[in-house]
Amino acid sequence: MPQCVPVIVLLAAAAVLALNLYAVVLVLLRAAVYRVRLYRPMLLNVGLSFVPVPLSLVAGVGFLLFVEYRSHALDNASLLEGVLAVMALAVPTGAWLLLFPNSVYLITELNFSHRVENTPVPLWYDIVQTLALTLSGIANAILSLAPLQMFVIIGQQSGDRITVESWVFAGIVILLGAVGVYLGRYLRFNSWDVRHPKAVAHKLRSHLRERGKMLEAVGFVATHAVLVAMLYVPLFLFAWSSLVAVGL
Repeated sequence: MPQCVPVIVLLAAAAVLALNLYAVVLVLLRAAVYRVRLYRPMLLNVGLSFVPVPLSLVAGVGFLLFVEYRSHALDNASLLEGVLAVMALAVPTGAWLLLFPNSVYLITELNFSHRVENTPVPLWYDIVQTLALTLSGIANAILSLAPLQMFVIIGQQSGDRITVESWVFAGIVILLGAVGVYLGRYLRFNSWDVRHPKAVAHKLRSHLRERGKMLEAVGFVATHAVLVAMLYVPLFLFAWSSLVAVGL
């Protein structure tokens, strides 16, 4: 692998990290400069939105280990080795998938719910702050999904060709991410609420039975998924073609 490949990856990660830090700085300065209460939920959301980025790398390594096990060790591997290979794939991937919606969730910060009446904070500042926050979340989502799609392509040994399966994988993740955002914004679920599946299912069923809620949910998920996909697809194509060009 040419030396410029890890450099490209590191530059992309550094740019996204800088955007996250900029969003955090703006949130902190808002409280310090205008003497208003620090809006801590924004800081928490930035942190949660970045967690899927390192998790995706762990999940990608687990995927490659599983592919290696499946292709070369089926005849001679022990049951324990098989279980470990499955766990190396399933555990980090499952954790990443549960936390992925936290990244795209930052789109909903554009509702400016943190502004109160007669606030001394000028609107222009909150626009820039909230937009930086939203963009950091989208950037985290793209940076965490793109490596996993690349790992899927590499694992299929398709050379420099982007496979249909990898696009299906990315599409399902983006769609599930939009579903997660809806559940978080309107039903106030968190990723860790998966520990109580019956309670989640009951609350969701009751919510969707309300008049107009099903149509609202479909519209919300569809519009958010399309938005993320329209941002993700061209950026992934550019990143993949750049890596192929330098000899990935």
